[in-house]
Amino acid sequence: MAESTIPVDLFNPGQVFACLGFMELADVLLGEAAAGFDWSDKSHTSFRLTAIGDEDPIKTAISFIVSAEIRSVSPSAGVINTKKWNIATREVTTDEGFSSPLPESPATLPIEIAKDGAIFMVDHWGDGTIRDNVKFWAGAGGYPGAALWRDAVDLVKDQAVTSFRDPFFLSAPQSSSFRFDWRRDYIPIDSGFSPNEHNEIDMIGHPLVELFAAIGLSHARPLRPTRRDKLSYRYGVIGSSQENSPLLPPTFLRAALGAAILPFPQRIFSMSMGWPGQENQARCITTVTEE
Repeated sequence: MAESTIPVDLFNPGQVFACLGFMELADVLLGEAAAGFDWSDKSHTSFRLTAIGDEDPIKTAISFIVSAEIRSVSPSAGVINTKKWNIATREVTTDEGFSSPLPESPATLPIEIAKDGAIFMVDHWGDGTIRDNVKFWAGAGGYPGAALWRDAVDLVKDQAVTSFRDPFFLSAPQSSSFRFDWRRDYIPIDSGFSPNEHNEIDMIGHPLVELFAAIGLSHARPLRPTRRDKLSYRYGVIGSSQENSPLLPPTFLRAALGAAILPFPQRIFSMSMGWPGQENQARCITTVTEE
């Protein structure tokens, strides 16, 4: 079993979601993933991940997403597709189930990332179950998730693999994102101005956080305590304050993300959001506190 250890800021929800994304992808690509958060050093929290084989699981996951083919998936590719954004669309076959309610536009079409026979679907933004879809970006009828994904990969594909020891530090000017990493976000009325109105200002994003956070929400979601309140969430992590503590299989980390109480050392956080533009469209993270 190979093990990776990377630094993580537990007060950055996107980084926590992204850690689960590394775990999910390592489980698919390598098998038998196990993970946990290590806060034994109060000044330096880390995420530990193991999987079968000798390959570094973090490096393997990054290498996969930056070199994989991306395509959207549609129940009717001739009608709803991402051709306008130069992204191929695969139509589901008659014996397949479609992973979300029938979309009204290409914006929320699921995507598949595929390479060498391995396929991973990213589709949380179209979830039509009782789970919250955690879709913070706008674009219900506009820019699709497939294009946001493609753009994020393009920003860092040349540097991504070499950043595997500290992937959340890798940054790039980023005009739009899934809004998981709050280091690039702002609310104009709070900031006193809008960078969008100043061409000389580039907002700096962290594309690997955005990409892996989207993967991390495949089987787990933060908890929205009140369905009517779209601006409050809770999320959690499990791990230990002891060095080299045993790691746990994905099922437990997924449950922990939703702030479920588990028989393991855990930490739970409250996340508040705001409307950077029109209400009920895009949301951005504003504050995070530990409970």
